[in-house]
Amino acid sequence: MAQPLAGVRIADFSHVIAGPLATQFLRLLGAEVIKVEPAQGDAMRFYTHTPGRAGMAEPFVGANAGKRSVVLDLKTAEGRAQAHALTGTCDIFVENFRPGVAARLGLGADDLTSAFPSLIYCSVSGFGQTGPMRDFPAIDQVIQSVSGLMSLSGHEGDPAERIGFPIVDTYSALLTAFAILAAYTQRQADPERRGQVIDVSMLDATLVMMSSVVGPLLMSGQKPVRAGNRGFSGAPTADTFATGDGEITIGAVQQVQVERLFRAMDLAGLIDDPRFADRDARLANDPALQEILRARFAEKSALEWEEILSAAGVPAGKVRALDEALAFDQIRDRDLFLDLPGGTDRVMNAGFRFAHDGPGLSAPAPKLGEHTDDVLAEIAQKRSA
Repeated sequence: MAQPLAGVRIADFSHVIAGPLATQFLRLLGAEVIKVEPAQGDAMRFYTHTPGRAGMAEPFVGANAGKRSVVLDLKTAEGRAQAHALTGTCDIFVENFRPGVAARLGLGADDLTSAFPSLIYCSVSGFGQTGPMRDFPAIDQVIQSVSGLMSLSGHEGDPAERIGFPIVDTYSALLTAFAILAAYTQRQADPERRGQVIDVSMLDATLVMMSSVVGPLLMSGQKPVRAGNRGFSGAPTADTFATGDGEITIGAVQQVQVERLFRAMDLAGLIDDPRFADRDARLANDPALQEILRARFAEKSALEWEEILSAAGVPAGKVRALDEALAFDQIRDRDLFLDLPGGTDRVMNAGFRFAHDGPGLSAPAPKLGEHTDDVLAEIAQKRSA
């Protein structure tokens, strides 16, 4: 058997993160992705501080490994004609220009789907193709701000704080890939093989990502509480604590988990203590319980507590720096990283595994315009056949 998307061909006119990462997920599943770039290249090629990597920056490689790069000048009639011809050989077209730009180039949804009725056309933008903010420019941190996401981290009274990686771009990419796969499945089941037009808004995607706090607000008017490291439950037994060496986060939110926590920490007497016997009592006596837990956590290291609590059935994990996490024993057998041919570059895999013919790559990230001549020759050959 082949990978799930073997034989699927994608014209990728997107740049930076959200669009390229979406098509990267599809590339990992076997799709052929032809990345169309301007003469200066995708700006992400230069997002690096590492000497010698200009043009092949680490974030660019991670979102574009295995793709083919074609340089087209969409400001010229010839470039637009080439783009149109390329799209005619593809199943899927992806763009993340500002709304209206693709249409001005003759590459809008109406232009291409009328010419190619089976095409799946996907647009990714900050605010979507409709609405009063559709023309506003946006990047990840702006959507974090506008969506309310930045207002949720930290404690009440703290300034708003951006999450420390482009979470909006990443989740938008996942939702985009999901939408494309749904549309492709729909097309394959349609006797007329009609295509689809997909409109992905990064703002919409972020609110979907936040559904666990959006739902209570929509249905019951419950505003989320900024609970710092306590997270969704707000429980004093679901927090981050300093230990004798390092920090640990625990997640004892159910009564059975709290009782396991107390027993594992040799605090079984707290189970019947009326101050801590149930959730309401623990919340009412939060400072007292926190003081007891802090004192006990200080007696051992974070790694020791992680082992003890996990064995007892209590969700717990040492707070690790990113480099520690990457060296973690747990991920060694998970096929999470891919070593690209031709060098020392390593990129992320899809994050899930198949029993056979699963996600993976066998080609490096493309140099700028590396495949222009080959792809244009292929298009010419198909048009003359």
